[in-house]
Amino acid sequence: MNDQPVYVGLDYHQSGIQVSVVDAGGRELLNRRCENDAAAVVRIVRGMGRVRRAALESCCGAADLAEELVQGHDWSVHLAHPGFVRRMKMNPDKTDLGDARLLADLTRVGYLPRVWLPPAAVREIRLLVRHRQQLADERRAAKLRIRAVLREQRVRPAPETGRPWSRPWVAWLREGAAGLSEQGRWIVEQHLLTIDHVHARIAAAEARLEAFTRDDPTVRRLRAERGIGPVTAWWLRAEIGRFDRFDRGKQLSRFCGVSPRNVSSGERQAEAGLVKAGNPRLRAILIEAGHRLIMHDPRWRAFAGRLRRRGKPGSVIAAAVANRWLRWLHHRMQEEVTPAAA
Repeated sequence: MNDQPVYVGLDYHQSGIQVSVVDAGGRELLNRRCENDAAAVVRIVRGMGRVRRAALESCCGAADLAEELVQGHDWSVHLAHPGFVRRMKMNPDKTDLGDARLLADLTRVGYLPRVWLPPAAVREIRLLVRHRQQLADERRAAKLRIRAVLREQRVRPAPETGRPWSRPWVAWLREGAAGLSEQGRWIVEQHLLTIDHVHARIAAAEARLEAFTRDDPTVRRLRAERGIGPVTAWWLRAEIGRFDRFDRGKQLSRFCGVSPRNVSSGERQAEAGLVKAGNPRLRAILIEAGHRLIMHDPRWRAFAGRLRRRGKPGSVIAAAVANRWLRWLHHRMQEEVTPAAA
């Protein structure tokens, strides 16, 4: 039996997988396409040698294939960051053969820019959380279209109806919103039907998430924190997964995109907004959490007050609170959440 160590690069596509195998010296032993199936990949590589590591780019469906190779065939599989891999290639010509070979070579020399492979339970939470967010975006779009119709027809509610989408304002809208034309009223009614329908679907998605995460200790611990509701807890669990995969709170903060970006040069020390990293929706949710913490937690209210006296604007203050809170939360979760929670 051939026992030489080999390294495998997998260029993943829904229709098939390009498989490249290189030895410890970087010599390519095989580069061919097979069907999109873990067993087919293993069959192709069998006989080439003992698989030391395998790599494939993180994309839709790649995590499931990686888990099949890890759990079913005892491979060591790393997911590669597609953006960094593309920049490292620095080649205007893109082919599946070249991509697979590059992945194999990067994992061989230890230069593969890796991303975390979340377990199946975390991927299931992600599916539900992102589905709920898509529904929330649909509801927001319908509300914006209603406001656009009102502006188009120059309709303004009476001051006593309060702010848009408050209960009195919605009641005024459902009663006909005096001043709308016949067609404008019909369009608003259609959008209100959409909002009602999507609202019911959001409630169903939240009930599903509640049931799925009922026994999740990480979600339970997050929801016990002041100012953190179920949606924020679900998002943190889905996107971060395990807090102990970050060595420091600063790493977690940068991963979530709420850490300031440093643009210092020479003697000039400066910052330029938040780092462009992580999931933008997660960043927005954390900044919303920062606003809630300022309102409900004396500690963070005092911190925000110090920043306000220094002339910092409200948006910067909320981001700073989210940044500091997330670093603090990292240490809390490291202490109290066991590895079994993953």
